[in-house]
Amino acid sequence: MLTIEPYPASISMTTPLILLCDEDGAVFYPHPLLEGANQRARAVSSCCGKSGQTFVLLQETEKSPLTTVIVGIGKSAEIDSDRIRTALGDAVQACIRHRMSRATVAVPEFRSSNVPPMEAVQAAMEGSYLGNYRFARYKDAENPPLEEVRFWVTEGLAQQQPRLAFEVETRCQGTCLARDWVNTPSNDKKPAVLADRFVQEARSVGIEATVLDETTLRQLQFNALLAVSAGSSEPPRLVLLEVGSGFGKPVTALIGKGITFDSGGLNLKPGESMSDMKTDMAGAAAVVAAMSAAARLKLPLHLVGAVPLVENMPSGTSTRPGDIVRSLSGKTVEINNTDAEGRLILADTLSYVQSTYHPSTCIDIATLTGACMVALGERIAGLFSSDEELLKRLTDSGRRTGERCWPMPMPKDYKEFLKTETADISNMSSSKWGGAITAALFLSEFVQQDTRWAHIDIAGPAHTQKATSICPKGGTGFGVRLLLDYLQGLVG
Repeated sequence: MLTIEPYPASISMTTPLILLCDEDGAVFYPHPLLEGANQRARAVSSCCGKSGQTFVLLQETEKSPLTTVIVGIGKSAEIDSDRIRTALGDAVQACIRHRMSRATVAVPEFRSSNVPPMEAVQAAMEGSYLGNYRFARYKDAENPPLEEVRFWVTEGLAQQQPRLAFEVETRCQGTCLARDWVNTPSNDKKPAVLADRFVQEARSVGIEATVLDETTLRQLQFNALLAVSAGSSEPPRLVLLEVGSGFGKPVTALIGKGITFDSGGLNLKPGESMSDMKTDMAGAAAVVAAMSAAARLKLPLHLVGAVPLVENMPSGTSTRPGDIVRSLSGKTVEINNTDAEGRLILADTLSYVQSTYHPSTCIDIATLTGACMVALGERIAGLFSSDEELLKRLTDSGRRTGERCWPMPMPKDYKEFLKTETADISNMSSSKWGGAITAALFLSEFVQQDTRWAHIDIAGPAHTQKATSICPKGGTGFGVRLLLDYLQGLVG
């Protein structure tokens, strides 16, 4: 869908042209035809440069009429990568509404912006690709997405990064793949079915994939995970992925929570809280999609992915509040709330990954707690780790990709809220406050001291209730580009 090329010497437009316009005229186009079109757009409306404003204009030029999509990006001093990404999403959606099939984006020079030129081009390409996404598996889209978006950049930028279009498209394909999986209803992604889809995707890009079924999980004593699946007629699965073992690098492990539907178990959720619970496997989707994209990009890293897939349902065989299980690590867990299930499947998976693959770094990503949404809202993930370098790397990746993460505290004295008289640890805090923190502290009890570990709580940004510039209502694919940016940073 994406192509990148230098500004042509002679411009003869056969496709609509997308131009970015700021409020104070600091955006400049290195071609008189484009700069003239930009200035004429300013003359049409005094507010054409305001952020979020989009105009579709038919302009007369010396050669022929020119369909121009003008998208505002606000004051030049406030322009950043996220503003550019959002603007291109707006522009592409305007093209879709007007039933266009192709468009050309002229990337300007941002004279008063702190955004490096290559970062600006990358953000523009990401915005156009992500804004073009439609989930049409069960209902045809009202207007089809664009077939192609070309990008004109300066000659120097085009030569500097010949693979940029491929890399951006690969990352965004991963995000959209995760969106597809999250948006699929739970009746079409039961644990065994979703495991097969994950394996098919992984093997298509050369990733080794193994699936542990219920019998194997029982033999290995994944008792915390099995406690979550006990009430469902759908047996659980654990999908294990590995790529790059020949590179001889330290293992980086990614673990994603995969509850294919979460009723809450016997601690049943209210009805209105269940409508979005098909999204409770967004962490698993992000891990598999990120692993697939990393393989396509041929990152020279030894990566392991692990995604436990479980359905949490109430029945006569369900785990009861107050039940105690011995986890894979040997720690006993008193299950005081069956709706605090994500941490149980992650605990056993963390233990298995560390004992089997011995990773130097382990990152888990999960739609874990509503408390994190209370703290940070619907667009920012909570980031937990006692490793300052890992915190900084992930936070920086979040800034660059627009998948924002906010470092959260992990005070040791909060562990007292997880104490219980009858087991080593409770899966539910005795305090009604700080739920995201105590959930992270619970997970930390299953991390070995020599493992660098981070937990990303994506309960808020994993899905959106309202369409945004770069994502329709539904799954966002949050975490794919974040994890890929982090992994690419390990390559150097």
